[in-house]
Amino acid sequence: MENSPNVRILDHPLISHKVAALRRADTPCWEFRETVSGIASLMAYEAFRDVPTEKVEVRTPLETCTQTVVKEDSVAVVPILRAGLGMLDGVLRAYPQARIGHIGLRRDEETHEPEGYYCRLPAGIEDMAVFVVDPMLATGGSASAALRMLKERGCRDIRMLNIIAAPEGVDRIVKEHPDVRIYIAALDRCLNRNAYILPGLGDAGDRIFGTL
Repeated sequence: MENSPNVRILDHPLISHKVAALRRADTPCWEFRETVSGIASLMAYEAFRDVPTEKVEVRTPLETCTQTVVKEDSVAVVPILRAGLGMLDGVLRAYPQARIGHIGLRRDEETHEPEGYYCRLPAGIEDMAVFVVDPMLATGGSASAALRMLKERGCRDIRMLNIIAAPEGVDRIVKEHPDVRIYIAALDRCLNRNAYILPGLGDAGDRIFGTL
């Protein structure tokens, strides 16, 4: 995998502990869904480190003080449908005030390339810090397409949050979108011939929504 200052692997014991639960084949759907959300919350703490902030005056029971807060309407979270929805609540648990967009992609059966079938983004998203969330970064095809859609809307500050990533997908995003920061909970070994991540955790969308 190419070295890039924009790739951050969040090697934290709490995250690693939760990723282990996701990998287990016998983890039930409800626990898998809750764990994905929990990991997203932990990842958000690091990924939000340099979001836009402002100073406000706060009155405590004793006096008035100045406090730093996240700037209003400065953050948007955009899950890639459908698996990305599993991470949405976790990020919102860390910062409920975030605006929300959605991007839907499917594979064209002739070209095998991702094509957008749905894109609904908040007004003014081009001026926000945009967090694209998807549990898996495999080939990077869908992620790259989603990033292009955001850039076409004028977005400049884009960060990706992926729980499991393959080196092939990371390399593609670094090459095609070198300005995008990538936060990963676990970097796995490789893709198999069917483009599944190894060791991976199977199909995240099916395991989140119980459609195995």
